[in-house]
Amino acid sequence: MAQSVEDGIKFLYYQKTKSAKDALQKIVNDKPKDAYAIYWLGQALLENEEIAAAKAVYQKALTDGVNEPWIWVGMAHVETLEGADINTVKQKFEQAITATTATKGKNKGNPDPNILAAIGRACADGSSKHGDPQYGIDKLKQAVELDKTATEPYISLGICYLKLGGDRGGEAVEAFREATVRNPQYAAGFYRIGYIYQSQNNTEAMNEWFGKAIAADATYAPVYFAYFNYYKDKDVNAAKEFLDKYVQYADKDCKTDYFVADYLFRAGKYQESLDKGKAMEAGECKDFPLLYALYAYNYDRLGDSVTAKASIEKFLSLATGTQAEPEHYVLAGKIAAKFPGSEDQAVTYIEKAIELDTNKANKVTYANTAATLLAGAKKYQKQLQWSIKAISLKGEAPSESEYYRLSQAASNAIAAAITDTVALASLFPTADSITNAYITAYPDKPQGYSFRTLIAKKADYDSTKGLAVAPLEQYNTYLSKDVTANKKSIFSNDYYLMIYYAQYAKDIPKADGYKKAIAIADHMIAMFPDTASEEYIFANGTKKQLQGALDKFEKASAGGKANGASSK
Repeated sequence: MAQSVEDGIKFLYYQKTKSAKDALQKIVNDKPKDAYAIYWLGQALLENEEIAAAKAVYQKALTDGVNEPWIWVGMAHVETLEGADINTVKQKFEQAITATTATKGKNKGNPDPNILAAIGRACADGSSKHGDPQYGIDKLKQAVELDKTATEPYISLGICYLKLGGDRGGEAVEAFREATVRNPQYAAGFYRIGYIYQSQNNTEAMNEWFGKAIAADATYAPVYFAYFNYYKDKDVNAAKEFLDKYVQYADKDCKTDYFVADYLFRAGKYQESLDKGKAMEAGECKDFPLLYALYAYNYDRLGDSVTAKASIEKFLSLATGTQAEPEHYVLAGKIAAKFPGSEDQAVTYIEKAIELDTNKANKVTYANTAATLLAGAKKYQKQLQWSIKAISLKGEAPSESEYYRLSQAASNAIAAAITDTVALASLFPTADSITNAYITAYPDKPQGYSFRTLIAKKADYDSTKGLAVAPLEQYNTYLSKDVTANKKSIFSNDYYLMIYYAQYAKDIPKADGYKKAIAIADHMIAMFPDTASEEYIFANGTKKQLQGALDKFEKASAGGKANGASSK
């Protein structure tokens, strides 16, 4: 039985791109001048990430004299994905609108809503960097107003809202919901809403809307694949159940085979996963780029970093459209970091993952991954930068554990820069502000105080700058809440302060420095009044030395003044 263009469009709705391509190619072969069929063949190719092939289809049509609005829109769609000048692209869209605007009858003056929907579909395609989503929104609103039964334009409308940013999510949900109002069996609308909640890790809402999608149309495969993606790193058994459902209803193509091989990897069956990939490569899927991502995952897990690195690099060089996802760049970063000297390349991959992912929680995870990779390479200053970036991406006050990790990174960065006075001068204020914020947020926890003291001591490695004085005094105030439990720590802190005031303090007169040191020694003695204790003996002996030094200094100063007076 011959298939129609509508059959091809239906296949695309179910994301059966192989079936859609086969059906539409047959129609175009039989009717090579059918602009509508040619347009949808190109759309099937674009849906399958075959941008160059779609462009060739539209270009051939123009060369063969099929110079019609559907082809103009299709070619402009391709150019949008190629990053062409958006104003030039919109000129082609407007040309198509003008050419299809009715000049008589009840629709006189109205554009063709199907052309408007096609323009909106082009604006919805690609990443947020492709196209003009607001322009698409305007055309799609016009399309659904002119055609009161259309549902598909609402999907493109919702995607355009999402491309404008997360703050337009509510409007996206409303657009997807409107599609289901017009057709309660339109599973794509329910699925799209569930997908938004999945990206927000809102499992309850995700299940509600995915459940509605399945209830509306149990054969809608994309919802099962979304569930597989959700569970593949959480529960491989649940993932397998949803994958089986996906395979049942989806096209039997390279993507489906790949997802089966991917499941085998997630289940820890690395050799079986590799064997499945090799079998695909030996058949019709030899040019399927994701095979190399599959190899990279498995070889990395099997400990063959060299082959894993070659595989992920080949995948990224071959991937088209949105085939390369954030997780692929994260994998590339982790693999690169295993090779000494490749840490900067690893971070570049992580930056790409952050750029591509729209999920804030994922961005934070990636930034922390970069920080961990850099820490492993002992690049502590860059680790600190990425730890700070992770907090910035989170957009919320750090938790106690995050403050701890930040402070640890700051401490390591200071220690690594100890011979670089320029870097040290730049790092210390940042590190000190982190620990001060830690103390402010968690004043009853000791870690902020201890980190602030440790960092100041490291930054002032010869004790001449006095950077640790204020932190130590602040720490002692905290410790003094329970002197009995903390007196050894206070004693140690006092010792540092006593040495500083006796030997290094430059901001007060020398005599005052000795007096300050003696007062600290008295404090140390008061904490350990037992004259037989090591602490008392040390503090008392040191006090006597300090008092002797003060007496000697004051005597010398007095003698100098007297000599100066008599010589006048």
